[in-house]
Amino acid sequence: MFMKLSRRRSDPIHSSFIYQDMRKTETFWAAFFAAGLVLLLASGCEPSASEPDGLDSLTVRVMTFNIEDVRGSDLDVGEQPRLARITAVVDSMRPDVLILNEIAYDSLGVTAQRFADRYLAGAYTAYMPPVNTGFASGLDLDNNGEAVTTYPPPPPAGPDGAPAQQTPEGRAYGNDAFGFGTFPGQYGMALLVREGFAIDSTGIRSFQTLPWSAMPDALRPMDPESGEFWYDDDEWPRFRLSSKTHVDVPVRLTNGSTLHLVLAHPTPPAFDGAEARNKRRNHDEIRLLADYLNGEAYIVDDAGQIGGIPQDARFLIAGDLNADPDEGSSIDDPIGRYLLSHPRVQGDFVPEASPERIASWPDLDPDDTAGWGLRVDYVLPSTGLRIDAGGVYRPASPEEPAISDHFPVWVDVVVP
Repeated sequence: MFMKLSRRRSDPIHSSFIYQDMRKTETFWAAFFAAGLVLLLASGCEPSASEPDGLDSLTVRVMTFNIEDVRGSDLDVGEQPRLARITAVVDSMRPDVLILNEIAYDSLGVTAQRFADRYLAGAYTAYMPPVNTGFASGLDLDNNGEAVTTYPPPPPAGPDGAPAQQTPEGRAYGNDAFGFGTFPGQYGMALLVREGFAIDSTGIRSFQTLPWSAMPDALRPMDPESGEFWYDDDEWPRFRLSSKTHVDVPVRLTNGSTLHLVLAHPTPPAFDGAEARNKRRNHDEIRLLADYLNGEAYIVDDAGQIGGIPQDARFLIAGDLNADPDEGSSIDDPIGRYLLSHPRVQGDFVPEASPERIASWPDLDPDDTAGWGLRVDYVLPSTGLRIDAGGVYRPASPEEPAISDHFPVWVDVVVP
C-alpha cells in the first residue's frame, strides 16, 4: 500500500510519494546486516567487497523539464526574464540529473553549458546531442510540390522572454526538415549532471540517423485518398525515424555506479492530416525505446554499433514523450503498450502534483504534465532501482508569469 508521507526535501511546492512498506523492509534488513557485521568483526573476519552492505547506496534526483523553445539568442542578452524563472524552479528542485527539452542545439552544442554557467552558477556539466529538428532534408516531405532548404533568421524572444511566434516561411522550411524546426537545432535536448557526477562520453550511443524504414513493421504513412505512401520509395529509405534524436548517455555516479539516461522527444501526434504521419511517427519513436531495451537487431547507432542496451544496465527513460496513456491523439497507446508495461520499466509509479497545486489547477488531472491537460513528460526508472519519491512541479497559480507550457517531472531513485 502506498501512502503520502513527509517530503524528502524541504521544498514546499512539490509532493513526495514514499513506499512505506519498502521503508519497513529496509529497516529490518539494515538491522539484520548490522547484527551480521558485529558477528563478523567479533570473529576476526571482514565483509567481502563483492557483497554490498548497502552503505554505498545513493539517492539521485532525476528531473525532466521541457523549457519551451529556449534559443542561443536568449543567452546573448542581459538577464532574460523567463530564463530567470526557469532557474528559480531548478534551484528549488535541486536535481542531480536534469534533462532539458526544447533548448536549441547550436553548431558547437554549447547552448546548455552556456545556460548552466550563466544561470546555474556552473554547478552542472552539460551534454547536447545533434538533432534532426531543422535539419534540411532536401526532400519535399510535406508533399506540397517544393523542397524548401533555406530558412529566414529566427526572430528573438519577446521582452518578457516568451518564445517568438513562428512565421509562414519558417514553417515551410520546418515541414521539409527531417524533424520540424524553423531553423537548424530548434527544439533540441540536453543532459546536465551535477558536480561530482561524470558523463561517460566514450559510451554515448545516439540514433539520429536511423532510418524509419529499418524498423520491422514500421507504420509507414499512407494517403487514404490516393492509396499511395506519403513518403515515396525514394524518400522512405532516407527518412529518419527520430524527430530529434534518441540517445543513451551513461553517467558515472559518486558511489561508482553507472546510470544510463535514455533520452528522447518524439514528435507530437498532431499537426498532420488523414495520413497521420506524425501520429504514426510518434508511435514508432516510442516503440524504438522499447526495442532498444529488448536489444532488437535492426537497431544501429550513429557509430555503426548494433543492438540495444545491456541487459544488466540500470537506466532511466526520460523526456517529453508526447503521449498520454489515457487521453490525447496518440494511436494504439504507445506509452502504455511499449513502456509503462515493459518488464524492465517501473511503469506503475505515477508522479503527481502536490494536493495544493492540484487544487490550484482544477482543470488538470493530478498527473498532467502539460498546461493543455495531458501527461506527456516522463522519468521512468528501470527495475533494480528503488523509487523513493516523485512528483510534478506546478506553479502556485495559473496566473503566475508563464515559465513553459510544460511542468517539470522528477523522481528520486536509490541506486545500489
